[in-house]
Amino acid sequence: MSRPEFTCSVAVRPLPEQTDAANELYAYAYTVTIRNTGDVAAQLIARHWRISDHRGHVQQVRGLGVVGHQPLLKPGEQFEYTSWAQIATPQGSMQGEFFCITDDAHWFETPVSEFALADAAALH
Repeated sequence: MSRPEFTCSVAVRPLPEQTDAANELYAYAYTVTIRNTGDVAAQLIARHWRISDHRGHVQQVRGLGVVGHQPLLKPGEQFEYTSWAQIATPQGSMQGEFFCITDDAHWFETPVSEFALADAAALH
């Protein structure tokens, strides 16, 4: 029995050039690494993100692929991309899932655990 599985890791950094604290706009870049840790080839088709600020305001983002790509990953391969989000508070979080399909048309979801949108240097 084949086992489709992707795992994800995320790194976050502030984007001072896109941040305007006076207007309550705080921007963060996030780099996602998606690795096929299963034993069958599969393709990332769509994404769903929930982006929350510190006041509890939630943005829902859905769409096909990631940064214009729908990567097909063989076992052991990985795909990395960088995107960004803007929130109304200096701290927030993101979480979501990727919707994927195997070569033989079996759908599966890859969760992306909640991660902080915050300037690590400002938290100390």
